[in-house]
Amino acid sequence: MTQIADIPDMLEPIEDLGGAAQPLLHVKGLTKHFPVRGGLFGAAKTVRAVDDVSFAIAKGETVGIVGESGCGKSTTARLLMHLMPRNGGDIIFDGRAVGRELSLRELRRGMQMVFQDSYASLNPRLTIEESIAFGPKVHGMADATARALARELLGKVGLRPETFANRYPHEVSGGQRQRVNIARALALSPRLVILDEAVSALDKSVEAQVLNLLVDLKREFGLTYLFISHDLNVVRYISDRVLVMYLGEVVELGPVDQVWDQPAHPYTRALLAAMPSSDPDKRTEVPPISGDPPNPIDPPAGCRFHTRCPFAEPLCGATTPKLTTLDASGHQAACFMAIPGSGHSRAPRGETAR
Repeated sequence: MTQIADIPDMLEPIEDLGGAAQPLLHVKGLTKHFPVRGGLFGAAKTVRAVDDVSFAIAKGETVGIVGESGCGKSTTARLLMHLMPRNGGDIIFDGRAVGRELSLRELRRGMQMVFQDSYASLNPRLTIEESIAFGPKVHGMADATARALARELLGKVGLRPETFANRYPHEVSGGQRQRVNIARALALSPRLVILDEAVSALDKSVEAQVLNLLVDLKREFGLTYLFISHDLNVVRYISDRVLVMYLGEVVELGPVDQVWDQPAHPYTRALLAAMPSSDPDKRTEVPPISGDPPNPIDPPAGCRFHTRCPFAEPLCGATTPKLTTLDASGHQAACFMAIPGSGHSRAPRGETAR
């Protein structure tokens, strides 16, 4: 069988400019507000979907993003892919600022995305082979070479090319379609793949197969993942670090085992407590969090979680806590209870960590 490395005119990956120590993706102050009209006189208001989000992803790392529906996870992914304009912030890909030093065309070569809806993501008029080959052809690859690459990638994602290459999206199952979407994302030799709820629509047996496939592909192609999901078990399985979002803001970030074993933010603890358990002795009988998230058009002042937090104090409603490093592992939280010397009655004594 032809190997990918043997295919002539193969698209070369974007050059690694900064070495291993430089983050592959660095996001600074990412912001997206959607204007809406409401009220008797149609006064303009804004939905603060993503508000001053900052994080970095190291090369070869998998970072998971979790949070309730509407917290800004998918909007963040679409902003990174430039599927919608951002209101503020910088996106730096391997040391180059997108839009100033790195063109959108180059970014799309280095960063690809797999969406939740496997069927809507594919053109129903193109065969599976044509769908995978489309991107490389747009970037200048010859038709025959692009088709050979598509067939090779089908094999890499566990689909026999002689069986699936000439089928249309409606002729394969949901799990098979998602494998096709993964193959299509890999066709441009990206270095970062964003997976937005990529396995949430699959049944559990197929979900496990796709997750194992993603782990194998990451190892084989040296990929970096940003994995977005509402399923905390899936995030813990695949991620190295986890980022917790609430109402458009990052409230906790750290190594996945550290966050699971020692969650620093009460919202993170509530999410973990709400996870279903197969053990009948560990059933959740009391809701770990009460009420609905506040309206993102008019979020609360101070800590946005304080209206639902059982430990809220006047400080929480008056001042916004900053994402603060808590220990040498890089565990960060935006909660006055976790920040030493913050003034909260439950805060550790001592000076604030930097």
